[in-house]
Amino acid sequence: MRDGEKESASVRVTAELRRRIASGELGPGDRVPSTRQIVREWGVAMATASKAIGLLRDEGLVETVVGVGTVVSGGRGGLDLPGRRFSRGSRAVAGGPVTTLDDVVRAAMAIADAEGLAGTTVRRVAQQLDVPTVEIARLVRGRDHLVALMADEAFARHALPEECDGDWRTRLELLSRIHWSMYRSHPWLAHVVSFTRPLLVPHAMAHTEWAMRTVSDDLDPDVVVHVAATVTSFVRGTAVNLEREADARQDTGLTSDEWMRNQGDVVVAAVRDGSFPILASVWDREDVAMTLDSLFEFGLQRMLDGIAALVQGRAAAG
Repeated sequence: MRDGEKESASVRVTAELRRRIASGELGPGDRVPSTRQIVREWGVAMATASKAIGLLRDEGLVETVVGVGTVVSGGRGGLDLPGRRFSRGSRAVAGGPVTTLDDVVRAAMAIADAEGLAGTTVRRVAQQLDVPTVEIARLVRGRDHLVALMADEAFARHALPEECDGDWRTRLELLSRIHWSMYRSHPWLAHVVSFTRPLLVPHAMAHTEWAMRTVSDDLDPDVVVHVAATVTSFVRGTAVNLEREADARQDTGLTSDEWMRNQGDVVVAAVRDGSFPILASVWDREDVAMTLDSLFEFGLQRMLDGIAALVQGRAAAG
């Protein structure tokens, strides 16, 4: 699609959404179609959909609400960030503090928490803070630097205790639950963390050090680093589904349980010929339920059981 066509498409989408807002079809506080919904409904590129939402935001017709997404303005007020107050299209309150790196990181995290990482750019943060993009550019060295700062802040907000009672299993379980809570608060983060090219930021490295310290007295150094990576990778691997689930819920308006219940006819048709007898036997059982939380809980305990066998085996051999 050429630049002129992109411009025309974004203007067309913006005009239709503006009409829905003006007519009351979308009222204050209502979620506007997500970028994915726009792509499907209008057959445009993701960049075009993002631009259309950006145009509405520039006009003050929509705003971002953490944990909800992009909504029609006027229902819940503007995004409230520590140190500044914002409303639709307004500048920071007169006499307020200048933009700081903390302001930038907090704004970027709020955007990513509500809208996902794809649309969290230096320009978008500048729009949210209502300052020139060049002001943000003085503080961060591009988007990769911004994302690294966001990740470091997420780990800092979920700091681990210096001391923790209990054995290595208790400590690793605590670490895993703190990480699960962190990823639930910031679903985008699981897509940023990598173990082949790790985040070399202080607070993330502190979490790795803490994990290794929990088993450093029981296992050889090579095993210690693999245990730490395995535990944190398990949590992160389960958590990568959180952002997709949040997107699906916003797109469909259904929880995962509601969506599954709506698939009843599909499942019945699929198992009717007896090809999937075990699936058929558990489908209607009320005592069988699988969620991301249940997968995390089950997997965590089985993984720790395996590490326990390893520790016990090394102790017996020593």
